[in-house]
Amino acid sequence: MPADFDPRPAADCLIRARTGVVPRPSDLPAALRPADAAQAYAVQDRVALARGAIAGWKVGAASPEAEPSRAALACDSVHVAGADGVARLRAQDFLVIGVEAELVFQCIADLPPRGEPYSPGEVLDALGSVHAAIEVCDTRFATWGGQDPLSRLADQACHGALVVGTGRPDGAAVDVLRQPVRLEVNGGTVVAHDAGGNPAGEPLRLLVWLANFGAHSLGGLRAGQWITTGSWTGTPMAMRGDRVVADFPGIGRAELRID
Repeated sequence: MPADFDPRPAADCLIRARTGVVPRPSDLPAALRPADAAQAYAVQDRVALARGAIAGWKVGAASPEAEPSRAALACDSVHVAGADGVARLRAQDFLVIGVEAELVFQCIADLPPRGEPYSPGEVLDALGSVHAAIEVCDTRFATWGGQDPLSRLADQACHGALVVGTGRPDGAAVDVLRQPVRLEVNGGTVVAHDAGGNPAGEPLRLLVWLANFGAHSLGGLRAGQWITTGSWTGTPMAMRGDRVVADFPGIGRAELRID
């Protein structure tokens, strides 16, 4: 990242839009837009930290070969549901409510930055439970879509909220490529896959990248943090009054009720 890039003005623009201090912009002003991913992450880190302590991460990729991308998630947007897997969010807190069925893993050990890369085995050993989850996608811009891709990456990669549902303790044992999934809205199936569905494929590659590169700017991965690994179902839109369920048979389910 060039030494003369200052992420603060772009971060302040997004923070002020999120908190309602200023109207939502259509995009970051041209002079403030990140020129590459490193600059976008520098902006994103400030945006996330302004919301509170880091409680987790989202990581994903467009294909099994594509470069992963990430966003840090602050404690105000991560909602761990009760024993029934149900969480409630207010529609008025979002501009749009895109819903994605995802698998989320919980860290049980710290993986701080170090000179020697973590091996896949070390990353697996740092993972505990795996849970069904729903990520709510949203934006701090005036409209959904149409912005420069790096502006969206700076805006926490369109993160709105994460609902963590029920799960199982042995996350590393899940055969993700054979795992079925179903996303329901108001009792009707919107998207279903008999096996797989995440375009990134096996998530271990994403988790290793996050441990060795993606999370370094904020101190690496920490025990207790949640890591969600990308959508299995695209991003259908929901609205006030909807009941959204992400069901991963054999793992768990997450339910979101939008008030």
